[in-house]
Amino acid sequence: MKNLKIVIVGLGYVGLPLAVEFSKKFQVIGFDINETRISELENGKDKTLELSDSQLKNLPDLNFTSDINDIQNSDIYIITVPTPIDENKKPDLSLLINASKAVAEKLKNGNIVIYESTVYPGATEEVCIPVLEKHSNLVFNKDFYCGYSPERISPGEKKYNLKTIKKVTSGSTPETAQIVDDLYNTIIDVGTHMASSIRVAEAAKVIENTQRDVNIALINELSLIFKKLNIDTEEVLKAAGTKWNFLPFLPGLVGGHCIGVDPYYLTHKAIEVGYKPEMILAGRKLNDGMGTYVAKEIFLLMTKKRIQVIGANVLILGLTFKENCPDIRNTRVIDLVREFQSYNANVDVYDPWVDKLEVKKTYDIKLVDSLKNNFYDAIVIAVSHKQFIELGYKKIKNLGKKNHVLYDIKYVLKANEVDGRL
Repeated sequence: MKNLKIVIVGLGYVGLPLAVEFSKKFQVIGFDINETRISELENGKDKTLELSDSQLKNLPDLNFTSDINDIQNSDIYIITVPTPIDENKKPDLSLLINASKAVAEKLKNGNIVIYESTVYPGATEEVCIPVLEKHSNLVFNKDFYCGYSPERISPGEKKYNLKTIKKVTSGSTPETAQIVDDLYNTIIDVGTHMASSIRVAEAAKVIENTQRDVNIALINELSLIFKKLNIDTEEVLKAAGTKWNFLPFLPGLVGGHCIGVDPYYLTHKAIEVGYKPEMILAGRKLNDGMGTYVAKEIFLLMTKKRIQVIGANVLILGLTFKENCPDIRNTRVIDLVREFQSYNANVDVYDPWVDKLEVKKTYDIKLVDSLKNNFYDAIVIAVSHKQFIELGYKKIKNLGKKNHVLYDIKYVLKANEVDGRL
C-alpha cells in the first residue's frame, strides 16, 4: 500500500481535503475540470475556505491538474463530484456519470474506483459500474473493483472535519472492502466502520441527512403551531432541552447540498421500487415552503406598521445555506429573495462570506458591498454569520428607517428586540 498512486476526481469541499490528507501518505493527483479552480489551488488558495493557505503548502506528493491525461497509470481513483437534484427534484447523476466515463478510459487491471458522492442505494452498481465496464472494456470484480465511502464533510465546521469524523467504508468484494478500509484508516484519526456492502454504505449516507431533515421539519411545524398559540419557540425549545434525550434542532430554512437534497435521492429510489414515502416527502414539502412562509409573515408585519411592500427597501442579511461558510449551493434564502422581488420590493442582499461573481452567475443577484443606515423598510437576519452577531442589535436596528420591520430567522437577537422570528 505504501507506493499507491491515488487520483481524486473533483476538488470541492469533499475532494480537496481528501487529496491533501492522502498526499501525506501517498502520491496523489487532484483532478478537476474547472481550470480556474486548479489555478487557485496551485497558488495555494481555497475559495471554499475548508483549508487555509498554510494547509496547502509543502505538499510535494500532491499535484493538481485539469488535464485528463494526467490521471492515467494510477492505482486508486476516488470520485467526489456533486450529485444535485434537477428542477423536478429528481436525482441528477450527470456529473457522476461523466466522471465515471473519464476514469473508465484510464482504468487498467487491478484498479479500484471508490465513490464518495451521495447517491441512492444501488446507484453505484446500477449506474456507475456499467459505465466503467462499457468505457474501459474491463470486467467488474475481475479486472477492476469498486468501493463506496460516503463523504461526511460539513462546510464551515472546523471541529468536525475529515480526520475527526468516523468514515463508513465498503467494497465490491471482501478483499476490496478490506483494502478500502485500510486505505482510509491511514488518514482518519477516529477510525472507520466497514459496512457489509456498497448498498448498505449508500443507504447509511442518504439517511443521515434525511433524519435531520425530518427532525427540522418537525421543529418548523412546531414553530408554526406555537406562533398561532403566541408562544416563543426558542423558549419552548430551551425548556424541552433540559431533558437529556431531547434532540437540539432549531427551526429555519433548510438548504445546502445535503439536507435539502439527499431525501429526494432516497424517495426517488423508494418510489421506483413501489413504495411511496409519506413522512420524508411531507417533511421536504414543509421545509421547502418555509421561505414563502417567512416572507408572508414579514409582509403581514409590514402591513400592520402601514409599510407598503411594493417598492419597499428590504435588506436580507446572509445568503449562504448555513453560517460562517461561503457555500451558496441550494440555499433556501433565495426563496425569500424571490418572494420579495415578486412584490416589486427593492431587495439588497449582504453576505461577507460569498463570492459575488458566483452569486451573480448562480442566482442573478448583485450583492451589496456595504450597509446603509436609516434606509430599509424591512431587515431580515437570514443567516447567523459571526459578523451579524458581532454587529449586534443597535447597529442592525439602525439600518432601518424610523418605522421598519426587523425579522430574525436565526435567533441572533433577543425576542424582545425584533418584530418577528420563527
